[in-house]
Amino acid sequence: MRARTIGVRDAKAQLSRLLRDVQRGREWVITDHGKPAARLVPAPAKRLSLEERLRRLEEMGLVEAPRGNARDLPPPFPLKNGLAQRWLQEGREAR
Repeated sequence: MRARTIGVRDAKAQLSRLLRDVQRGREWVITDHGKPAARLVPAPAKRLSLEERLRRLEEMGLVEAPRGNARDLPPPFPLKNGLAQRWLQEGREAR
């Protein structure tokens, strides 16, 4: 079944109908100003294992499987107190 597309305004007005469709297995892509913004998909029937969730994220192209061995990585380098947190905060504020 191919996903259907709907604008955010129409999705808000028809949310109950969309949820019924999704419960039957249909997927919806919700757009904002004509650009895909979200996917409305059926919830998994069971709790997925970590391996299954990672596999799905790989299929979606959101993560990559690790290459090589973690022991081959260089050791982490020390940062001054709070520097990593400051970088994270700056990155979040830049969005």
